[in-house]
Amino acid sequence: MLSTVVFIVFVALVFDFINGFHDAANSIATVVSTRVLTPLQAVVWAAFFNFVAAFGFGVHVATTVGKGVVHAEIVDQWVILAGLIGAIVWDLITWHWGLPTSSSHALIGGFAGAGVAKAGFGGLVASGLIKIGIFMVLAPLIGLTVGFLMMLTTIWIFHRETPGRIDRIFRRGQLVSAAAYSLGHGTNDAQKTMGIIAVLLFTTGHLGKEFFVPTWVVLSAHAAIALGTMAGGWRIVKTMGMRITKLRPIGGFSAETAGAVTLIGTALGGIPVSTTHTISGAIMGVGAIQRFSAVRWGVAGRIVWAWIFTIPAAALVAAACWLLLRLGGV
Repeated sequence: MLSTVVFIVFVALVFDFINGFHDAANSIATVVSTRVLTPLQAVVWAAFFNFVAAFGFGVHVATTVGKGVVHAEIVDQWVILAGLIGAIVWDLITWHWGLPTSSSHALIGGFAGAGVAKAGFGGLVASGLIKIGIFMVLAPLIGLTVGFLMMLTTIWIFHRETPGRIDRIFRRGQLVSAAAYSLGHGTNDAQKTMGIIAVLLFTTGHLGKEFFVPTWVVLSAHAAIALGTMAGGWRIVKTMGMRITKLRPIGGFSAETAGAVTLIGTALGGIPVSTTHTISGAIMGVGAIQRFSAVRWGVAGRIVWAWIFTIPAAALVAAACWLLLRLGGV
């Protein structure tokens, strides 16, 4: 039993690494596309703040994922393993396609799909999934709105400055906004893996009678996502930083700040939103302030379709994995 649990914890940390790898673009695309930092500098910067996020924002999201997707009484190590495999497979497919889909929703979809395969739809926690579903729609809209307002406010404050001076100011400002966004990204996304590991430990009797997230799980999850970010995800960087809309430092600063505000706020509220959806919406909001046609809505449409398919696709892969594990006699 213990060796199985250790193996599944390892798989969860592999998912966390892939999450950082897949979502590196979220943290660095804007700061790279505006040429404020080189790709190598940007991933080191983002990875550092992904890890630092372990020390200040609690584990509210981890608790939601651990207790708010599938009823604890039907969760076992095989449900968790199948859910992780479903999420990993979908992440790698969309990375290959260069689409910035949500690793968070892939994990939630995988976990839910494995739970349904074992116990039917009655095994799902409806209230938790409804909250996640609502914010699946709201997160990009909040990001878009805050990004639009942030860009509008910034332009109004600095409208008397020359374009050259504005670029100089916001090239420095982007270092701060990229760090803030990486804090939000780290605290939101690493906590989802924490929640999965914690529920594994709880359901296998390694936590005792009360559900909580051990400190070693917090540190391991943040280290894994930071290392994944260090590895980078260059295909998605191109989509996020160059294809949605053309960004200058003032736009990159506004998009990153909008994303940071949204992610840190939802993390403190225990709401597992998608960092990918949030920053994509913020970039679209910044682009729309120039003119509506500045956003390449065809590219945005492809991204939205990938978002829609993420949860059901990961759920189907996870359900198939659970059935294969059962057929294999586990």
